[in-house]
Amino acid sequence: MDWVTGLVPGGRENFNAFLIMVDMLSESVRLLPYHKEDTAMNTSLLFWNNIISTCGVPKTIISDRDTKFTLEFWTNLYEILGTKLALSTTYHPQTYGLA
Repeated sequence: MDWVTGLVPGGRENFNAFLIMVDMLSESVRLLPYHKEDTAMNTSLLFWNNIISTCGVPKTIISDRDTKFTLEFWTNLYEILGTKLALSTTYHPQTYGLA
């Protein structure tokens, strides 16, 4: 799970970022249009509506400790859902099982 930001606003809603979700088992990628200025609540709703509602609750989520992702809201949400939150360390491919 990561964000691509700094894009030129586009579309009906002038999205300027993407939330990227990768399923490591199926190797499928989802690019969700996003506003960089969105709150953690909006991010969680986007995640709920596009990932959890269609694929179910992930057992593990890997994050690079982005501030939008590590907010107390997210931590509480995952605790309630019973999801393990695994935070990665920058430039350490071992986190992703690549080394």
